Amino acid sequence: MCNDNRMPVVLDGIGFLYIGLNSMTSVKEKLLPGFNTEIVETLGIDTFSHGRAKRRVVIAVVIVMITGAIMLWFSRDDSHTVKYMTAEVIRDNLIVTVTATGTLEPINQVEVGSEISGTVKMVAVEHNDHVTQGQILAVLNTDQLQAKVNQAKAALQLAKAKVKQAEATVFETRNKLGRSRALAKSGLYSEEESDVAQASYDRAEAELLSARAQVSQAQAFLYAEQTTLAKATIRSPISGIVLKRDVELGQTVAATLQTPVLFILAEDLTQMELLVGVDEADVGQVRGGQNAAFMVDAYPSRSFPATITDVHFASQTIEGVVTYETVLRVDNSGLLLRPGMTATADITVNKVEHALLVPNAALRFTPPTLQTQASSDDGSSLRRLVPRLPRSSSQRKGAANEILHRVWTLRDGQAIAIPVTVGATDGVLTEVVVGEIEPGMGLLINTKRTVR
Repeated sequence: MCNDNRMPVVLDGIGFLYIGLNSMTSVKEKLLPGFNTEIVETLGIDTFSHGRAKRRVVIAVVIVMITGAIMLWFSRDDSHTVKYMTAEVIRDNLIVTVTATGTLEPINQVEVGSEISGTVKMVAVEHNDHVTQGQILAVLNTDQLQAKVNQAKAALQLAKAKVKQAEATVFETRNKLGRSRALAKSGLYSEEESDVAQASYDRAEAELLSARAQVSQAQAFLYAEQTTLAKATIRSPISGIVLKRDVELGQTVAATLQTPVLFILAEDLTQMELLVGVDEADVGQVRGGQNAAFMVDAYPSRSFPATITDVHFASQTIEGVVTYETVLRVDNSGLLLRPGMTATADITVNKVEHALLVPNAALRFTPPTLQTQASSDDGSSLRRLVPRLPRSSSQRKGAANEILHRVWTLRDGQAIAIPVTVGATDGVLTEVVVGEIEPGMGLLINTKRTVR
């Protein structure tokens, strides 16, 4: 059975059909009487065929009109209704995190190279070998270096011999000077001869000083050659592990403008650093002492703890993205983590306990009817429907960093706006600081159209 409000629609359609049929009849009466039999026969008009064509037109018009009536009837049917999807307000702990990606590095990593050129005579360590400070890593060929050291030693001996010779000359000239002065006093030696003796003595003293300086110079040259010879033996500057060995036996090492790197050592892999790039939009929330957890591809089901130790002020721009390097200290006592691993860290920047939380979808939702009104006027009706939440001056001062929003709930089948002031958010849920909502309240988050 049809409802009473649907029957007039059908009756209106039938009435419209009846009017259409009468109109077609009147057209026939107005057109056909003007034709006599002779004219029809002369023009070859078949009245019977003309009548069938008119019946087909009438049937088509009837079908169109019935279809329109049915569509109008369904358009008035209240079986097409808008239903709302809701989510409940909850009270729980809110943890706000910042995600950043970086690599693991040893705290102290040392590159060991060679300051001199030569052929590698011996390589004493391999990858992953544990070394102690002063341990030999590699040795270069020292034949030429040893020859230079021997030459420097000979030069030193020669300089020392010259010192002895100069000392003897000084001794000799000193005695002559003494005798000349004694003879000069007795009148047996002229003043000129005494002056010559004095000059000889002064020259001998100068030669002695020069010989001693040559000894010092020869000693310094010998020390330099011995130092160069010592550098042919490459030793570990720290105690740690060999991460990389980039040298082979017989290889020629050329130390010209840049020192070649032969080994890379890590001091202690039980303590490591995670260097991540924090986006410029999040760096204001990150500071030293905050805790973090990160994961690496080698252990996809395991999370590792870390602590921020430093946030660098210098920026890095990679493909137009500005980031700031942040250093996290990592405990690697189990030696599961390795240098160079890519890690994704979640830094805990805020934690609110027992917070009143609403889904972010509720903050973004606007009822469809309100959206239509907002697009058709200047927004004055929207402001009348959604009044602002009055706040005292102390609340405005205390919530300077908080943002005013609104959420919607159903009351008596109508969508009602509730102004709220929000705080922290984790991207899914948002803390409500001020607002007339309570746990368990259903908030509108979306709409769905159902057809029965």
